[in-house]
Amino acid sequence: MSNLFSGLEAFGLGNLSEIDVYDDEKEKEIEKKQDEEEKTLFFEEENVFDKTFTCPVCDNEFKTKMVKTGKIKLLELDSDLRPIYQNMDPLKYDAIVCPNCGFAALNRFFKYVTTAQAALIKKNITAAFRGVNNSCEVFSYDEALARHKLALVNAIVKKAKTSERAYTCLKTAWILRGKAEHLPKDTPNYEQQIKELEAEELDFITKAYTGFDEAFSKEPFPMCGMDENTVTLMMADLARRIQKYDEAGRWISKVLIARDANERIKSKAREIKEMIKEEKN
Repeated sequence: MSNLFSGLEAFGLGNLSEIDVYDDEKEKEIEKKQDEEEKTLFFEEENVFDKTFTCPVCDNEFKTKMVKTGKIKLLELDSDLRPIYQNMDPLKYDAIVCPNCGFAALNRFFKYVTTAQAALIKKNITAAFRGVNNSCEVFSYDEALARHKLALVNAIVKKAKTSERAYTCLKTAWILRGKAEHLPKDTPNYEQQIKELEAEELDFITKAYTGFDEAFSKEPFPMCGMDENTVTLMMADLARRIQKYDEAGRWISKVLIARDANERIKSKAREIKEMIKEEKN
């Protein structure tokens, strides 16, 4: 191919003889792409803030990290209704822990503690509690997992409703699933760690299913913010995950024949029904 700029040597510009006619356009495209990438960079610490809580057990006022509302985009729901968000996992911030007395609960349950429950927590939790770090910029999955397990221990100690214990088990299972999904592939003993996380998640799923099954017949709806059809759909998938396929089928049937269940719920029920068929085969 001929050199378009041969002859520039006469002007002392031989060093530019290899220049590309459209190089500047390519550079502009590269710069534009880099600008767009910089705009889409995501920093988790910029999407959380310090929220002040007053502990219902010891009256201590403290701050802990919460996710800014409206900042994180919901992408989809897992079949058991676990929400999956873009860029970060807000579920990590759902367990609130008082750094003074050790009382912990999921956000929706934190304020509601009776005098008798507070006494149980002070006796069984506070006496041995060594404190927790609420000052970190973001919560890692390990920190979130520890906080959720502390919330579950508190729920047991204070003799919380069965549904609260079940819901806390479910949220803990979701944290374990999130940790497995975000575990770097170059982590030492990666495959073994994934197996251990999946096994632990299954244990919490089993406990969640057992608790919701009991609460379903004893507690009123809405339950943990969910109506009856939503809980029924969730139960179908939890049963599927622990391979109780006959029970899963019964929960599915309840959704499909429910007159007040909307088409979105019934559509998800059909999807779970197909998943059950595939797994059984």
